[in-house]
Amino acid sequence: MNFDQRLERAIERGQRQREAESREQALRAMTEEECRNIHSKSRLELSEHVEAGLRKLADYFPGFDYEPLMSADGWGARIRRDDLAPGPAGTKGLVHFYSHIEMLVRPYSPTRILELVARGAIRNKEVLSRSHFQQLTQVDVEGFCDVVDQWILEFAEKFSARA
Repeated sequence: MNFDQRLERAIERGQRQREAESREQALRAMTEEECRNIHSKSRLELSEHVEAGLRKLADYFPGFDYEPLMSADGWGARIRRDDLAPGPAGTKGLVHFYSHIEMLVRPYSPTRILELVARGAIRNKEVLSRSHFQQLTQVDVEGFCDVVDQWILEFAEKFSARA
Protein backbone atom coordinates (compact mmCIF):
# COMPACT_ATOMS: atom_id res chain seq x y z
CA MET A 1 0.00 0.00 0.00
CA ASN A 2 1.52 3.33 -1.02
CA PHE A 3 1.46 6.60 0.88
CA ASP A 4 -1.50 8.04 -1.04
CA GLN A 5 -3.72 5.07 -0.19
CA ARG A 6 -2.74 5.23 3.48
CA LEU A 7 -3.40 8.97 3.50
CA GLU A 8 -6.90 8.47 2.01
CA ARG A 9 -7.70 5.81 4.62
CA ALA A 10 -6.52 8.07 7.45
CA ILE A 11 -8.75 10.87 6.17
CA GLU A 12 -11.74 8.48 5.94
CA ARG A 13 -11.15 7.30 9.52
CA GLY A 14 -11.06 10.90 10.71
CA GLN A 15 -14.33 11.66 8.92
CA ARG A 16 -16.00 8.61 10.45
CA GLN A 17 -14.78 9.65 13.90
CA ARG A 18 -16.16 13.17 13.40
CA GLU A 19 -19.54 11.75 12.30
CA ALA A 20 -19.64 9.46 15.34
CA GLU A 21 -18.90 12.36 17.66
CA SER A 22 -21.63 14.49 16.08
CA ARG A 23 -24.14 11.62 16.50
CA GLU A 24 -23.19 11.34 20.16
CA GLN A 25 -23.68 15.07 20.64
CA ALA A 26 -27.10 14.90 18.96
CA LEU A 27 -28.09 12.00 21.20
CA ARG A 28 -27.05 13.88 24.31
CA ALA A 29 -28.89 16.98 23.08
CA MET A 30 -32.17 15.12 22.75
CA THR A 31 -34.24 15.27 25.86
CA GLU A 32 -35.69 12.18 27.46
CA GLU A 33 -39.18 13.22 26.38
CA GLU A 34 -38.11 13.63 22.73
CA CYS A 35 -36.56 10.17 22.79
CA ARG A 36 -39.72 8.66 24.25
CA ASN A 37 -41.84 10.36 21.57
CA ILE A 38 -39.61 9.09 18.75
CA HIS A 39 -39.67 5.59 20.22
CA SER A 40 -43.44 5.62 20.67
CA LYS A 41 -44.12 6.83 17.12
CA SER A 42 -41.67 4.34 15.59
CA ARG A 43 -42.96 1.48 17.76
CA LEU A 44 -46.54 2.12 16.68
CA GLU A 45 -45.70 2.20 12.98
CA LEU A 46 -43.45 -0.85 13.21
CA SER A 47 -45.84 -2.96 15.30
CA GLU A 48 -48.64 -2.24 12.77
CA HIS A 49 -46.35 -3.47 9.98
CA VAL A 50 -45.51 -6.61 11.98
CA GLU A 51 -49.21 -7.33 12.57
CA ALA A 52 -50.10 -6.86 8.90
CA GLY A 53 -47.23 -9.10 7.74
CA LEU A 54 -48.02 -11.92 10.16
CA ARG A 55 -51.74 -11.78 9.29
CA LYS A 56 -50.85 -12.22 5.62
CA LEU A 57 -48.56 -15.13 6.45
CA ALA A 58 -51.32 -16.81 8.46
CA ASP A 59 -53.65 -16.44 5.46
CA TYR A 60 -51.21 -18.36 3.25
CA PHE A 61 -50.80 -21.25 5.70
CA PRO A 62 -54.16 -22.45 7.05
CA GLY A 63 -54.08 -23.62 10.63
CA PHE A 64 -52.08 -20.72 12.03
CA ASP A 65 -53.83 -18.66 14.70
CA TYR A 66 -53.00 -14.96 14.83
CA GLU A 67 -52.76 -13.04 18.08
CA PRO A 68 -51.56 -9.53 18.85
CA LEU A 69 -49.02 -9.28 21.68
CA MET A 70 -48.85 -6.54 24.30
CA SER A 71 -46.79 -7.32 27.36
CA ALA A 72 -43.88 -6.12 29.45
CA ASP A 73 -41.64 -7.66 26.77
CA GLY A 74 -43.01 -5.41 24.03
CA TRP A 75 -45.64 -4.95 21.33
CA GLY A 76 -46.13 -7.02 18.23
CA ALA A 77 -47.83 -10.19 17.08
CA ARG A 78 -47.55 -13.95 16.90
CA ILE A 79 -48.94 -16.72 14.75
CA ARG A 80 -48.87 -20.32 15.90
CA ARG A 81 -50.25 -23.74 15.18
CA ASP A 82 -50.31 -27.19 16.71
CA ASP A 83 -50.16 -30.30 14.55
CA LEU A 84 -50.53 -33.97 15.37
CA ALA A 85 -48.84 -36.60 13.25
CA PRO A 86 -48.25 -40.33 13.51
CA GLY A 87 -45.20 -41.25 15.55
CA PRO A 88 -42.04 -42.79 14.08
CA ALA A 89 -42.36 -46.17 12.42
CA GLY A 90 -42.81 -48.97 14.90
CA THR A 91 -44.31 -46.77 17.63
CA LYS A 92 -47.89 -46.19 18.62
CA GLY A 93 -49.54 -42.87 19.18
CA LEU A 94 -49.35 -39.39 17.84
CA VAL A 95 -46.58 -36.80 18.03
CA HIS A 96 -47.39 -33.17 18.83
CA PHE A 97 -45.67 -30.53 16.63
CA TYR A 98 -45.67 -26.84 17.50
CA SER A 99 -44.85 -24.06 15.01
CA HIS A 100 -44.84 -20.32 15.62
CA ILE A 101 -43.29 -16.99 14.76
CA GLU A 102 -43.49 -13.89 16.93
CA MET A 103 -42.09 -10.41 16.52
CA LEU A 104 -41.91 -7.78 19.24
CA VAL A 105 -40.82 -4.17 19.46
CA ARG A 106 -39.12 -3.80 22.84
CA PRO A 107 -40.26 -1.06 25.25
CA TYR A 108 -38.34 2.19 25.63
CA SER A 109 -35.19 1.94 27.72
CA PRO A 110 -32.47 4.35 28.85
CA THR A 111 -30.20 2.97 26.11
CA ARG A 112 -32.29 5.05 23.67
CA ILE A 113 -32.63 2.39 20.99
CA LEU A 114 -35.49 0.95 19.00
CA GLU A 115 -35.21 -2.84 19.10
CA LEU A 116 -37.10 -5.51 17.18
CA VAL A 117 -36.82 -9.18 18.14
CA ALA A 118 -38.16 -12.26 16.41
CA ARG A 119 -38.38 -15.92 17.37
CA GLY A 120 -39.72 -18.78 15.35
CA ALA A 121 -40.00 -22.55 15.46
CA ILE A 122 -41.16 -25.11 12.94
CA ARG A 123 -42.25 -28.55 14.07
CA ASN A 124 -40.69 -28.13 17.55
CA LYS A 125 -37.36 -26.93 16.16
CA GLU A 126 -36.19 -23.34 16.56
CA VAL A 127 -35.40 -21.90 13.13
CA LEU A 128 -35.41 -18.17 13.76
CA SER A 129 -33.94 -16.02 16.51
CA ARG A 130 -33.13 -12.50 15.42
CA SER A 131 -32.67 -9.03 16.83
CA HIS A 132 -32.34 -5.69 15.03
CA PHE A 133 -31.86 -2.29 16.65
CA GLN A 134 -30.90 1.31 15.94
CA GLN A 135 -30.18 4.39 17.99
CA LEU A 136 -33.25 6.63 18.25
CA THR A 137 -31.34 9.51 16.62
CA GLN A 138 -30.87 7.37 13.51
CA VAL A 139 -34.12 5.39 13.37
CA ASP A 140 -35.13 4.34 9.87
CA VAL A 141 -38.59 2.78 10.18
CA GLU A 142 -38.62 1.79 6.50
CA GLY A 143 -35.41 -0.15 7.08
CA PHE A 144 -37.05 -1.91 10.04
CA CYS A 145 -40.07 -2.75 7.86
CA ASP A 146 -37.73 -4.28 5.28
CA VAL A 147 -36.17 -6.41 8.04
CA VAL A 148 -39.64 -7.55 9.17
CA ASP A 149 -40.53 -8.53 5.61
CA GLN A 150 -37.24 -10.39 5.21
CA TRP A 151 -37.75 -12.38 8.43
CA ILE A 152 -41.34 -13.27 7.49
CA LEU A 153 -40.24 -14.43 4.03
CA GLU A 154 -37.43 -16.49 5.57
CA PHE A 155 -39.87 -18.18 7.95
CA ALA A 156 -42.40 -18.82 5.14
CA GLU A 157 -39.73 -20.45 2.99
CA LYS A 158 -38.52 -22.68 5.82
CA PHE A 159 -42.06 -23.62 6.86
CA SER A 160 -43.12 -24.53 3.33
CA ALA A 161 -40.00 -26.65 2.92
CA ARG A 162 -40.68 -28.64 6.12
CA ALA A 163 -44.46 -28.78 6.25
